[in-house]
Amino acid sequence: MNCINAYMLGSVGTVTFVLSIAAALIVGIVIAFFAVKFFKGKNFEKSKQNAKSILDNAELEAKNIIKEAKLTAQEKALNIKTEVENELNTRRVELEKLNDRYLQREEFINNKEQTIDKKAENLEKQFEELKNKEKALDEKVLELENVKGSIIKELEKVSGLSKEEAKQELKKKLEDDARNEAFITLKNIEQETKENAEKKANEIVSLAIQKYAADITSESTATTVLLPNDEMKGRLIGREGRNIKAIEQATGIDLIIDDTPEAIVLSGFDPVRREIAKISIQKLMQDGRIHPGRIEETVAKVTRDIEQEMKEVGEQAVLEAGVHNLHPELIKLLGRMKYRTSYGQNMLKHSLEVSFMARMMAEELGVDAEIAKRGGLLHDIGKSIDHEVEGTHVSIGVELAKKYKENEKVINCIEAHHGDVEFSCIEAVLVQAADVISSSRIGARRETLESYIKRVKKLEEISNSFDGVEKAYAIQAGREIRIMVKPEEIDDAKAAFLAKDIAKKIEEEMEYPGQIKVHVIREIRNVEYAK
Repeated sequence: MNCINAYMLGSVGTVTFVLSIAAALIVGIVIAFFAVKFFKGKNFEKSKQNAKSILDNAELEAKNIIKEAKLTAQEKALNIKTEVENELNTRRVELEKLNDRYLQREEFINNKEQTIDKKAENLEKQFEELKNKEKALDEKVLELENVKGSIIKELEKVSGLSKEEAKQELKKKLEDDARNEAFITLKNIEQETKENAEKKANEIVSLAIQKYAADITSESTATTVLLPNDEMKGRLIGREGRNIKAIEQATGIDLIIDDTPEAIVLSGFDPVRREIAKISIQKLMQDGRIHPGRIEETVAKVTRDIEQEMKEVGEQAVLEAGVHNLHPELIKLLGRMKYRTSYGQNMLKHSLEVSFMARMMAEELGVDAEIAKRGGLLHDIGKSIDHEVEGTHVSIGVELAKKYKENEKVINCIEAHHGDVEFSCIEAVLVQAADVISSSRIGARRETLESYIKRVKKLEEISNSFDGVEKAYAIQAGREIRIMVKPEEIDDAKAAFLAKDIAKKIEEEMEYPGQIKVHVIREIRNVEYAK
């Protein structure tokens, strides 16, 4: 298109040039005419000859100029035509490349669809197998009922027992047999179904974790400010304590100045205020001018800087997570999470990690990856203001998401990631799984010694509260509980049900990161001595 425009401009220029020459020729003729008229009276013949000579020369010069103009125009037209052809060839090559890429993309999509169809077909086959096994189990149960009826009739004839006594004895025997057989069948079914399910789940989770190579530990918000010398403590306190009062009033943070050499401690529930106080004190010490007026000015400037930094950090987090069209207030709240920690784990890095792993698992399962990564990024958004607003961080996060018009599935990801409500979409399940992976991996979080001891004791108390339990030991930092049962009271079938009951009670009565393995051990030892 540019070359065609150039060609048109060149043609217009050539016409203009020819018209200019024609105008010049006309002017020359007019001049010659007046010259002939002027010299007519004096020397008509001589003037006539001169005029004719001038006209001939002008005509010859005009012809030469026109000829040169035509040649120049033709040359320009030829150049423009060449340029147009070159550009058309270039565009043709680009179109061919685009067409090739389109064909490759279409082939890739077709292959992906075939893979998804195969996975769906395998799942349908597994579902049919489970239905057949369930049907077989129902038939066995029906068969047991028939056997039970025939045995009762036989016993009534040959046994000297009363009907109720025989019924109770038979009931006990059948219950034990049915329990054992049901346990064996249940274990076989569980084993067969878990083999494929666990293998696939492990592949998806391990792939997501492998692709996300983040640091194991995160920085926690600092609360101690180092001083260059002990003299600085007196300057920070000021005359009659006016400086320290000004700092506490401007930041909302308490300054604890004790006998610790060359250090002061900042105490406050708001991590953002604590960070503002820390940076303000450092700037005041660098400046050297420490008085109430300068303190207020410095705190105000640092507050503006921190707010701008939180905005930039939130924008960077959104960009890194690949989440689009997020409300500016939510972006700002994400930036505040840089200064929020949970058991020593930075909440912003945790949210990014959950977002990434939820997206990876969603892509592997073929569900909505956009919802998964958005829900993962916002699942703990309530923690950014949970110290300012009443309620749990889950309820606060749900209110924020509704306020800023987030998708219903994203809201469910936030609301259900601690099991407070039922899952309404598969993406919410993936967000919960990613949250557990991020928070429970080794070194990600740390607990106080007191809370750790309480959790371990509670585990052992719950386990010991069941009948037939001989001993219970919490190991692996409270992530596994080993339970020794009395073999004469608990058989193999009861041991399996006991493990399920204990695990269910732990889920109902305790709060813990990650998961806890319940390991029931039944052991029989026969000892004799050779004398």
